[in-house]
Amino acid sequence: MKQKIFSGQKIICFNRKASFNYFFLEKIEAGITLKGSEVKSLRDGKGSIADSYAIDNNGELFLINSHIPLYRQSSYNNHNPKQERKLLLKRKEINKLIGRINQDGLTIIPTKLYFTKGKVKVEIAVAKGKKLYDKRQVKKTRDWNREKARLLSKNNK
Repeated sequence: MKQKIFSGQKIICFNRKASFNYFFLEKIEAGITLKGSEVKSLRDGKGSIADSYAIDNNGELFLINSHIPLYRQSSYNNHNPKQERKLLLKRKEINKLIGRINQDGLTIIPTKLYFTKGKVKVEIAVAKGKKLYDKRQVKKTRDWNREKARLLSKNNK
């Protein structure tokens, strides 16, 4: 009998805007505290981290503006969809991240939300905001690569 190859990651959502708006300097995997109804809602594949970011509050990191919709079958103990969610990292990592965002003017952006071995994880990135001319350059290279692919495919036919 063949063994199934299982990577152990079920991706819930990506933050596509983040790679366009920021330069990523470092990526870190972090845990996140969730209630039962939030986990069940995420298992349905619902959730958004499009406009979210992380801040520090008394030496702890919290994810702000992440949206996890209400779970329909949950009754009175449902959660608030836009509440702050605590990120779970080691103390040394938290201190390092807080130092970088306070001194260097960087920000912490979630890039991906996924399940690993039944646990919800967040991939966060220490990021620096792009200027307008950087975004224009990204659009220009993307359009050129698309046009180049079209031309090559026409020549191959």
